[in-house]
Amino acid sequence: MRTRRRGRDFIARHGETVFNAAGRLQGEAAHTPLTRAGFAQADEMGEALRHALGDKPALTLWASPTGRALQTLAVMAEHVGLDWHQAKTDPRLVEIGMGSWGGRYYADVIAEVGDVVDRPSGLLLSAPDGELYHQIAERVSGWLADTNDDPGDRLVIMHGISSRVLRGVMTGAPVVERFGAPAAGHLPQGSLVMIEAGVETIVHLGGGGEVV
Repeated sequence: MRTRRRGRDFIARHGETVFNAAGRLQGEAAHTPLTRAGFAQADEMGEALRHALGDKPALTLWASPTGRALQTLAVMAEHVGLDWHQAKTDPRLVEIGMGSWGGRYYADVIAEVGDVVDRPSGLLLSAPDGELYHQIAERVSGWLADTNDDPGDRLVIMHGISSRVLRGVMTGAPVVERFGAPAAGHLPQGSLVMIEAGVETIVHLGGGGEVV
């Protein structure tokens, strides 16, 4: 059984992207750059992190390897005086794989198949050929196990759905029956939380709105 880390985990959801603004399903897409609103959200999270930790904190930097996560990290790292080049990436931190829905407009997919969001939980439905939630839980749990010995605090930049599953795993959230995996509550884009010893605290609540 995995033991809890001794440090704190600051988990951020990246800022708004051009896909979000256009109403497109981006999922694991690698290069969907931030909008001006997305950069502003990253600035706000960076300010909140500096307020919480001060300048040049002892902080291990992690991010999904997607451009939007790395852009968000660059802004936040600058706020706390840390070197973006020291960041580590792992593909297990990427967003839910969208299969044939990836890159399409929400409106077009909804016109074909109906609502793509489970309203009680706010979770995005998996595409017929997309990634399932238990698969997300397996990959983020693997990342947690492999990085359990990270020293002290760390910052992790992720995505809407995958961060909900990661946060759910870390806090012992109940399994969402329809999806077969734990998931923490929805947070808007540009939100930052802290998890310490399995307990989550909101550090900054963002103003973004899109699912993924």
